[in-house]
Amino acid sequence: MKVRDAMTDDVYLTDPGQSIREAAEMMANQDIGALPVGENDRLVGMITDRDIAVRAVARGLGPDTRIREVMSQEVMYCFEDEDLDDAAQHMGDIKVRRLPVLSRDKRLVGIISLSDLTGREDARQIGKAIADISSPGGAHSQTAH
Repeated sequence: MKVRDAMTDDVYLTDPGQSIREAAEMMANQDIGALPVGENDRLVGMITDRDIAVRAVARGLGPDTRIREVMSQEVMYCFEDEDLDDAAQHMGDIKVRRLPVLSRDKRLVGIISLSDLTGREDARQIGKAIADISSPGGAHSQTAH
């Protein structure tokens, strides 16, 4: 199975100049926990509900703080034509719960999350990815910033 077969293709995009309040409102309205951040037709980051809580609120930053100040700037992604097992392994290796999905010409076409993986492909592979993602640490740990 390919990533495109499991991903969510209805993706909401935000701008790094928007406030974290606007990002939080968009997340609440759409019942999602992460937003890709785009600028000048390029994917420049990701912002999650956890980024807002840990990188902003916990540090005393207000709701008008710009997304660019708290977003993850290192964008990890997968391609829509990759095998789903490979994407799940990648998510486990880098310890992220969501990955933007790009076309081969590097256009955002979707997002893949843990919930998209459940009930698909090899249960052992997916289970391992979830266990890896859930273990503390990794390059994208909130405590590393």
